[in-house]
Amino acid sequence: MCRWLAYTGGPILMSELLIKPKDNLIHQSLHAKEQRAPVNGDGFGLGWYDNKPYPGLFRSIRPAWNDMNLHDLASHIESPLFMSHVRASSLAPIQETNCHPFRYKQWLFMHNGQITQFEFLHQKLLSKISPEYFNDIYGSTDSEVMFYLALTFGLEEDVTSAISKMVSVVKAEGKKVNVNGNILMSLAISDGESLWGFRYGSDHKSPSLYISPSIEELTRLNPNIEDKFGDFAACLVSEPIGNYQETWREIPNNSMVVVQNENIKVNAFNIK
Repeated sequence: MCRWLAYTGGPILMSELLIKPKDNLIHQSLHAKEQRAPVNGDGFGLGWYDNKPYPGLFRSIRPAWNDMNLHDLASHIESPLFMSHVRASSLAPIQETNCHPFRYKQWLFMHNGQITQFEFLHQKLLSKISPEYFNDIYGSTDSEVMFYLALTFGLEEDVTSAISKMVSVVKAEGKKVNVNGNILMSLAISDGESLWGFRYGSDHKSPSLYISPSIEELTRLNPNIEDKFGDFAACLVSEPIGNYQETWREIPNNSMVVVQNENIKVNAFNIK
């Protein structure tokens, strides 16, 4: 399992969330609390939006706790929407193209979890990816396959429908070859304007997902917060960071959260 963070709101230096807070993401790369293995040392990635047409991306196979490039970039890049991920590899090898986030045009995608018995489904799932997307696949993870399946099923038009179809197809293909095909996932997806988070488990035991307290709540606890983040900000994480971790809201199993136009909506995400 991996750990990740996604932020949207007023422009801030990425270090404000990735480096400075208690139990920050870099700390979680070595000392994660909400997973069986605490170490996520098989690479990391940063994806951020600025005034360019497509998001910036930096990925490395070095462990996040031991890469000064990560510290330097996070301390100099200011962004209103960014994502970061620390990886714990399962079956796929440790290589840069297997690090998250994955990027297609203006889209960024991160995943924590797995497709159970993916090795028996990999070829079949790859065959379902549309030719217009296929040549953009550079790695060998189940996560990247999930992303390009979702693109094939219309992610650019309807995120929720595309993720639902992707999950349904994976489960159906598993049944065809008599393997599990279950999905465990917490996802972060963005087009640079909106942010989507999904928490789903075929067996109702999905990876953890949290959303930050409101600016109003944080300002009540610490009046200096508003000066840093402005009137609105939201952060999705695999596990809470900072000094007020008890105020983070856990997203329920089989649910989704959408942060759009300074509004936050949490809805059920069920697959028939």
